[in-house]
Amino acid sequence: MPSRRDDQPLGVAMVGYAFMGKAHSNAWRNVGSYFDVPAFEQKVLVGRDAAGVKEAAAKYGWAETATDWRTVIERDDIHIVDICAPGWLHAEIATAALEAGKHVLLEKPLANTLAEAESMTAAAQAARAHGVQSMVGFNYRRVPALALAKELIAEGRLGVIRHVRAAYLQDWLADETAPMTWRLKKESAGSGALGDIASHAIDQVMFLLGDSVREVSGRTHTFTTSRPGAAGPEEVTVDDAAWATLSLASGAIASVEVSRVATGQKNSLKLEIYGDKGAILFDLENLNELGFLDATAPVREQGFRRILVNEPEHPYLEAWWPQGHIIGWEHTFTHEIRDFLLAIDGGTQPSPSFEDGLAVQRVLAAIEESSAAKGSIINVAPATTETASNYTALSETVPTEGA
Repeated sequence: MPSRRDDQPLGVAMVGYAFMGKAHSNAWRNVGSYFDVPAFEQKVLVGRDAAGVKEAAAKYGWAETATDWRTVIERDDIHIVDICAPGWLHAEIATAALEAGKHVLLEKPLANTLAEAESMTAAAQAARAHGVQSMVGFNYRRVPALALAKELIAEGRLGVIRHVRAAYLQDWLADETAPMTWRLKKESAGSGALGDIASHAIDQVMFLLGDSVREVSGRTHTFTTSRPGAAGPEEVTVDDAAWATLSLASGAIASVEVSRVATGQKNSLKLEIYGDKGAILFDLENLNELGFLDATAPVREQGFRRILVNEPEHPYLEAWWPQGHIIGWEHTFTHEIRDFLLAIDGGTQPSPSFEDGLAVQRVLAAIEESSAAKGSIINVAPATTETASNYTALSETVPTEGA
């Protein structure tokens, strides 16, 4: 790993400046204002369009711009590479950055293919041996209500988890005249709703339960098979929706449903977790709230109660506003970068790791395989000890007060 003076701020370069780039830039700009983190500088924003990236850098607070990420990762003053580029670029950029000794934050899903994910994880493991850290951006782990849900589950408040329902529904492709984008082509996106939003749902199932997936039965479907392109209709080569049943190592069963054509659903990630002693409900469109039922209470007192997750005692919230002043989706990225910076500073592996991303990728690949085999049950390779430990690590590191 290239040496850095103790008094030298961490130099950050970010690749990509569209939707995710904007979200990450907002977090980089604000994290130091609310959390005590190591000093860093937003040095370089990288994009293929020189004029576009220059305009974005001026808005988002980046000091410089570049159009070639390869030259940027060679620089001695760059210590962190934040990758917000489309999926087909993940493997090449992340691997090169890790080999250059740069800490890597990479947007989910880890890769477009299982083979890429395995190769990237091997690169991350090799880099980690030299003190170079890497992390996958499953930002919903940093929703305070979901971090609280994990704490409650880990404390045994739900007892033995029996089954989980996870549904991530959007409607931005419900209109069949919506134009073609890179997200609708397998060569650029890897998959459709499956990799885009099922990856979040699957990660939450494993993260919240501290569990792993052993068997999968699934189906994918494309409702609109062509979209208007620049030169006429173009074939859609990814799924619009996916469904899966997951059998977990603990014996719990999870159902996962995702869609980008669910009319009226804007960005609804709903989670229902049922144990023999209690249950939890969550909806991302009400991300400051958690529904909790204590089934050990007398029957006459039972019922779901609404927890407004906005107290200083709740994960991450000591750093923000007075009680009752809610936070939003964008704060999850600030929390993510806070944890990433502290892990780098402490020389510890941030979570979720590339191994965690690989575990999700294995489930995604198994769902595709099952769908091709008309719903056959597919075995998923068991997680390594290291991967399993990473899925439980965050409950020990989530702050209950400002860092």
